[in-house]
Amino acid sequence: MKGLILAGGEGTRLRPITHTSAKQLVPVANTPILFYGLAALVDAGITDIGVIVGDTAAEIKAAVGDGSRWGARITYIRQDAPLGLAHAVLVARDFLADGPFVMYLGDNMLEQPVREFVEHFAADPDAAAQILLAHVPDPSQFGVADVDGDGNVVRLVEKPSDPPSDLALVGVYLFTPAVHEAVRAIEPSGRGELEITDAIQWLIDRGLRVRTQVLTGWWIDTGKLTPLLEANRLMLERLEPSNEGKVDGASSIEGRVVIASGAVVQSSTVRGPSIIGEGARVVGSWVGPYTAIGAGCEVVDSEIEHSVLLEGSRITGVARVADSLIGRHVEIMRGTQRGSAIRLLLGDHGRVELP
Repeated sequence: MKGLILAGGEGTRLRPITHTSAKQLVPVANTPILFYGLAALVDAGITDIGVIVGDTAAEIKAAVGDGSRWGARITYIRQDAPLGLAHAVLVARDFLADGPFVMYLGDNMLEQPVREFVEHFAADPDAAAQILLAHVPDPSQFGVADVDGDGNVVRLVEKPSDPPSDLALVGVYLFTPAVHEAVRAIEPSGRGELEITDAIQWLIDRGLRVRTQVLTGWWIDTGKLTPLLEANRLMLERLEPSNEGKVDGASSIEGRVVIASGAVVQSSTVRGPSIIGEGARVVGSWVGPYTAIGAGCEVVDSEIEHSVLLEGSRITGVARVADSLIGRHVEIMRGTQRGSAIRLLLGDHGRVELP
């Protein structure tokens, strides 16, 4: 079985950070989101992986390389425009050949191992496809599945005003080669894209069986700030505390904290779960729970919590930053005015001077 990871989207919901960075490479717990998907596929025994890339192809290739760090072999497949998930399958036809495959959206994260879905699909040779579903509180915001008593899909409805169930499609799909005919047969939707839901419905309408599996753990689409911070929180909860840096006697490390090689903590409190990246400096500061500080960052005379700070950024003399995503090589200064914590979403190479 092969894998197909989609890493070509524009990330409009995370702008301005995605003006200069691929959304799939925004880190969660100091690891790019895309890397979790790659690791999940390899854990499932899938090592021949195609990566769909678009305008951020050079950045994706530089980060992922040939896949050897995961024990995988990576093939990059260009999608000239984001024309839908089914279009991604269409352009990957030569790579996928005539075998089954898993399609994984590169900005999604889920708790349950992908290998469990692969095992269930492999044990059911009569299924043409398998979709992952999750119970959601507001199904009208998702693609929704109508499922029969045997766990097979009857129909799929995109963002229905009257949902047939509360089961939303998750960004992991398993297909047999039957899907190739489906993606060639369907027409673009009203938004000009080849929708994977239309391709799956095409299979159903021709009597092919599409089975389902309902998630038992969490699932997060990290395409917006709030869910990305939630994913960061969940992954930080999994960390095992370690200290490969330097912490002076005037500092306090509380709870589940990872301090990477070359990092320095001086006259500061770091409360976990948190991670301090390689070569970062925390001086005279308070780092609260659910904070990921990237490599080479500096936090001086400041407070920060429940935030993601990307590599090379510096916060100096800021009273309190919370619930924030701060890009690479950003400088934030002053901000000694007391009051509510400031909440920021900043792109790379910015400079902010606070009152």
